[in-house]
Amino acid sequence: MSLLTELHEEVANCQDCVLAQGRKNSVPGEGPENAEIVFIGEGPGFHEDQQGRPFVGAAGNLLEELLESIGLRREDVYICNVIKCRAPGNRDPLPEEIEACKKFLDRQVEIISPRMIVTLGRFSMERYFPGAKISQIHGQPRKIGGIIHYPMYHPAAALHQPKWRQVVKDDMSRIPQLLAQSDSIAEVDLPQDTEQLSLF
Repeated sequence: MSLLTELHEEVANCQDCVLAQGRKNSVPGEGPENAEIVFIGEGPGFHEDQQGRPFVGAAGNLLEELLESIGLRREDVYICNVIKCRAPGNRDPLPEEIEACKKFLDRQVEIISPRMIVTLGRFSMERYFPGAKISQIHGQPRKIGGIIHYPMYHPAAALHQPKWRQVVKDDMSRIPQLLAQSDSIAEVDLPQDTEQLSLF
């Protein structure tokens, strides 16, 4: 059994926060253990909860289109979320729910050891860019611990507000170039107090 498969089973059995009580399926993530790129969204929606897979609704369809535009399929990348169970009514995840899932997300990144992490939306962005505003830093890569961290708007934002669609497409189009030129991206230190930072 692979390390990711073991981790996925742990997620399926997790009872560390209230979201476990209302889920149909946990949604740990999917993709190859040797993926170069990890995409991290916010949390599962209705369709994800039903199927136990990330990004299978309308936002997932758009993500697949975006991947195709740079010559990738969803099978080539690892896709997951900050929280692994659906929040009631698709509300924003609470700080304690994010904290409960943090160990799983950290281990996913550790196991996969990707060259790039793409954060989709403000909740995954906050994990790596605490205190930043997505409108100000989207499309601006930083290298942390040897991994390129690249903040983007969530595909759902492009669906709800068409004005963001081209922005998301443009940011996605830069990924191949960033990977090719990763040595030229400056390394920055993650703030030491990241553990204590809250979303609110």
